[in-house]
Amino acid sequence: MAGWTGELRLSAEERKGKTVAKNVYFQGAFKVMRPVYHDHTGQACYYLLNPGGGYLDGDRYKLQISLEKQAKLTLTTQSATKVYRTPNNHVYQETEIILKEGSFLEYLPDPLIAYRDARYKQKNVIRMEKNATFIYTDIITPGWSPDGVRFSYESVQLLNEVYIDNELAAYDHIKLKPGVQNIGGLGLMEGFSHLGSMIVVGEQTSSALLDRLIQEINDNSASFKAGISLLAKPGFTIRVLANSTQVIERIFAECLHTIRKEWFSTSLCFLRKY
Repeated sequence: MAGWTGELRLSAEERKGKTVAKNVYFQGAFKVMRPVYHDHTGQACYYLLNPGGGYLDGDRYKLQISLEKQAKLTLTTQSATKVYRTPNNHVYQETEIILKEGSFLEYLPDPLIAYRDARYKQKNVIRMEKNATFIYTDIITPGWSPDGVRFSYESVQLLNEVYIDNELAAYDHIKLKPGVQNIGGLGLMEGFSHLGSMIVVGEQTSSALLDRLIQEINDNSASFKAGISLLAKPGFTIRVLANSTQVIERIFAECLHTIRKEWFSTSLCFLRKY
């Protein structure tokens, strides 16, 4: 396993209007369920599983996802990513995603919960061909500790690199170190406890879509702060600060519903985890 605690490789292709697995391989503390088809569109949904229930000191995970032309896939997790105390070495997860022309991937993991004294680093590298579509979300919680103190983890680092035809389209880097940062201050959490990010890359991006998303966000902005930024390539990012996971999940669900309806004439499917 070349030093990986868990490793997963999944490639999918479109066959007669339905996305099916071309190759699936997993080993160690990383598994994937059989695909679920939530509607008539043929889009497959895969759930990632961690049989150990969480990430431990020094764990290293590798995920490789590849979609052929016109394949459509939703990738999510079974439950929140829990990172336990890491006294010796940080936990590391590396994901490589390859999207061929016309493919569509929604990567929607559950929230990250870093326990007291935890260190976690995640790197996602996405390589897309023109006319592929990529949507990614993540939510960072204030973590968990026995005494209820928030932000008691050592560090959380999330790095995303998106390339279109081998040209860098987006570079997003979040690094939170509560022990050395004024975590509640300006430019960081600003008094909120949860941070959500959404990255959307697609040639279909339009000013009309952004106007609708901004209106939806502003209509429900009493309990959170949010902003939308255009990318250098067709696409945008959404950042949300709130005080609960549920608020961010609701905002992202509304945005995903609007995007799906606008681009694919479909609606967001309930992932049925709870």
